[in-house]
Amino acid sequence: MENINCNRERLEDKIVTFSKFGDTGKGGITRLSLSQPALDARAEFSKRMKAAGGEILTDDMGNMYATFEGSENLPRIAMGSHCDSVVQGGNYDGILGVMTAMEVAETMATEKIQHRHPITVIIWTNEEGARFDPAMMSSGVITGKFAKAKMLASKDNEGITFGEALDASGYKGEEKNRMNSKEYMAFVELHIEQGPVLENAKMDIGVVEGVVGMVNYEFEFIGEAGHAGTVPQKMRKDALFAASEAIQYLHRELDKLDEKLVYTTGRIICSPNVHTIIPDDVKFTLDARHQDPAVVQQVVEVIKEIPSELAKCKVSYNELWSRKTVGYNKEFVNLVEKNAKLYGYSNMRMYSGPGHDAQFVADMIPTTMIFVPSIGGNSHCEIEKTTLDDCLKGANVLLQTILDIDKASERK
Repeated sequence: MENINCNRERLEDKIVTFSKFGDTGKGGITRLSLSQPALDARAEFSKRMKAAGGEILTDDMGNMYATFEGSENLPRIAMGSHCDSVVQGGNYDGILGVMTAMEVAETMATEKIQHRHPITVIIWTNEEGARFDPAMMSSGVITGKFAKAKMLASKDNEGITFGEALDASGYKGEEKNRMNSKEYMAFVELHIEQGPVLENAKMDIGVVEGVVGMVNYEFEFIGEAGHAGTVPQKMRKDALFAASEAIQYLHRELDKLDEKLVYTTGRIICSPNVHTIIPDDVKFTLDARHQDPAVVQQVVEVIKEIPSELAKCKVSYNELWSRKTVGYNKEFVNLVEKNAKLYGYSNMRMYSGPGHDAQFVADMIPTTMIFVPSIGGNSHCEIEKTTLDDCLKGANVLLQTILDIDKASERK
């Protein structure tokens, strides 16, 4: 039997069309959650899915569900991602997972491919957390990770709450419409890799086994302020100098651990931050990620060994947050790998460094992800790009994976 393929021109049209919603004029988009550009993208999604025969529902967090009925009364198979972006983001992060899911649904409709289970295409609300904290907000609420009341009270930079923006959006639906473990039996999310691994390995498809565990710590260094021109060097308690010694210590020790470990000092706060005053209070964060919980624990042990005093300054630290490694459904992971091979696409197994809605959904129903390459590893920026060929390859693997899941006689 010849492989079924999604439509290249139709997929390209989606990419071009959705790139207009929040266009920055510099090759990228700013499409913050529930902003007008995001609402425009949702309207386009609704229009296209209705035209293909889908029924549109929204839940109480604004998540959108376009469902195509199956031949039997069975749990739904879902696919999709998010349509919001970071400020000056790209045209592929999140939205490609929506567009390829739309393309799969349209291919199944236009080619009259029979399916037993209802097929649902999803847009998750506020995945990025760029407008309202935290990231993956709405998938987090429906999977019990976040308290709904607290999320509704989250404010953007203009003081508008998520709840107010949701009420004004026209996309607030009913709680009964949420994804749940009784009415859904699978979720597959396609996403750009957001890194350089696939491209460097010359691979077409990333077979995603899970999302890496991580820890995020903040360190603080208390010194003593003084005039930059009068305090002798030997008498100083320079908090920034102490922080620099700590960063070197962490790099030196963490580099001794597994080569797949990645870690970042992403935020530094220096007080009083005046060029003529010796810093007296400095904070910085450390973000460390690895798929093996044992390696993450080794990171924690390195942190615990940091001296309590550096450069005559008091040193302290505390954990801001962490997450455990999430493993995706092994059967579905194997299906993605099988289908990449079926189409003759080069592929490799890998873990995701960034978080995704799929990692929360995985605690509710069997879930997996498909990665496609990011040119130059660029993401969360206007030059973010994935070739049309790679987008189409991902869509084809997604299509066949959904069809394979549909063939299963019962949920395992």
